[in-house]
Amino acid sequence: MTSTISIIIPTLNEAQNLPLIQAAARQVDECIIVDGGSSDNTVQIAKELGFTLLTNGKGRGAQLNIGAAHATSSLLLFLHADTILPPDFPNLITTCLSRPETILGAFSLHIKPSSVGLRLIAAGANFRSRHLHLPYGDQALFMRKTDFHACEGFPEHPIMEDYIFIRQLKKKGEIETLKQTVSTSARRWQKVGPIRTTAVNQLMILGYHLGIPLKTLATFYRKDLLFRKRSGDKGTDTIG
Repeated sequence: MTSTISIIIPTLNEAQNLPLIQAAARQVDECIIVDGGSSDNTVQIAKELGFTLLTNGKGRGAQLNIGAAHATSSLLLFLHADTILPPDFPNLITTCLSRPETILGAFSLHIKPSSVGLRLIAAGANFRSRHLHLPYGDQALFMRKTDFHACEGFPEHPIMEDYIFIRQLKKKGEIETLKQTVSTSARRWQKVGPIRTTAVNQLMILGYHLGIPLKTLATFYRKDLLFRKRSGDKGTDTIG
């Protein structure tokens, strides 16, 4: 199987993390940054690093979709800017997606720097991902471009776009979580707090299944983050 890989990264004020992507970007055919309106030097740094730069301020789902629309490779890798891939990730991805029954792949999760609480969170995420076949975006999701477009991409909702997308994919094929890990930043859990972050995320999922409108859930989620920011925290706007 001869395949090429496009990395797609949605960004919002990720100037600090973009240089960490260089090593991974050198191993693939293209690295596409889709910026959502950063107020720091994200755009300038992306240009300096030679990444393909696009802009879209309509939410992360829309950012991911516009990146996929511009990708020229046969395989798509959706990556968070604060997540580091394993060294041999291109071969791992290509091998995983060579199995036609696999519609989506992801890596196991490691949170860095770690702690007892964060190791438990990562273990829970990996159990959910492997046994319930429900990885989240911070595990670096990858799939064939043809399958992505056949599934009409990520829903462009104000929140939970990866959760909803993956639930839809489960009906169409197998979802595989590799044993190799990505290392994602602990910043969200550190700033908002591991217990509070986990609790709010689970409330969002419960609210979704109870039929609460996503706009209402997004408002609640961002109000919670705003409260933390006013209390001296900068929490990040992401679930998963």
